[in-house]
Amino acid sequence: MNNKREFLFSYGTLQHKQVQQETFGREISGKSDILLGYRLEHVEITDPKVLSVSKQQFHPIIVATDNHHDQVKGIILELTAQELAQADSYEVDDYQRILGEFKSGRQAWIYAAKN
Repeated sequence: MNNKREFLFSYGTLQHKQVQQETFGREISGKSDILLGYRLEHVEITDPKVLSVSKQQFHPIIVATDNHHDQVKGIILELTAQELAQADSYEVDDYQRILGEFKSGRQAWIYAAKN
């Protein structure tokens, strides 16, 4: 069994307790942090499964700017590898998972707009 811990930055719906319950089967607390080099925008969600879980037509999405003055606040969640795969299934095709750089110096996965 893989016990490796994964760290995932949430700046949107994955912070909501009902979305966490539906996606992971549990609530997950996290530590506040600030992602550097991104700005927050919104994307329209059309996937019926995601809409039924989030109850929101528009989700936040982050776009790379490469300017460290652009920052996005959120929380870093500690997940199992299986839960990270479940998060991948929840996110729609507009997002890509990549590593992000944070004000704290930590690294975590982020879901950002595809290039």
